[in-house]
Amino acid sequence: MAKSKILVVDDEHHIVELIKFNLEKEGYHVISARDGLQACQAARENKPDLIILDVMLPEMDGFEVCRTIQKDSEIREIPIIMLTARSEEIDKILGLEIGADDYITKPFSPRELLARVKARLRRLPPKQPEAKESPGVIWVDEMVIDSQRFEVLVNGVRLDLTPKEFELLRLLARSQGRVLTRDYLLENIWGYEFIGDSRTVDVHIRHLRQKIETDPANPKYIETVRGVGYRFKEKD
Repeated sequence: MAKSKILVVDDEHHIVELIKFNLEKEGYHVISARDGLQACQAARENKPDLIILDVMLPEMDGFEVCRTIQKDSEIREIPIIMLTARSEEIDKILGLEIGADDYITKPFSPRELLARVKARLRRLPPKQPEAKESPGVIWVDEMVIDSQRFEVLVNGVRLDLTPKEFELLRLLARSQGRVLTRDYLLENIWGYEFIGDSRTVDVHIRHLRQKIETDPANPKYIETVRGVGYRFKEKD
């Protein structure tokens, strides 16, 4: 399986080389940019899995790069770790508010940065062929999952799903055939700040089955993998 692609953006050569060395040692594919304009271009052309972005950059600072990425529908979902010598709380808050996913200040420990990279990448959906899909829409047999309209149809009938049920179904369907653990689902749907346990996932799966399955006791779509999690059944 190919390792994740990471874009490192910093105008200090030794910082780029330090990060690149530690990431490549772990098997990641690293690309780099030295200023804000190059960063935006590299993000669009390479569509990395994660961006490590310095704030103090020539041409366009990291905050503006982050804003630009957030406005681009093709790359706005790429997670961003801000990297900077500026440690003021207001800068951290600004970075997070404009779309950054994490924040680490210089001088930093390469081990800490690597741990944050791994933690952030674990939250990404598994890389795999998706179910039959056009932009924003997934078809599976008689089911249509429409992300643009935020609705699910089965045999042409619109289902009344809660937002969390919709997100859960969409994530499972996009990962068709792949087992997703309860912890993975809990973290990606409810978020790392959620205080709860894996029973939350079980309850939502039960409610979801009652709405999408003809016979919830013998599910056609969502299978239980005992002791692990759930899998959206792969088409034959």
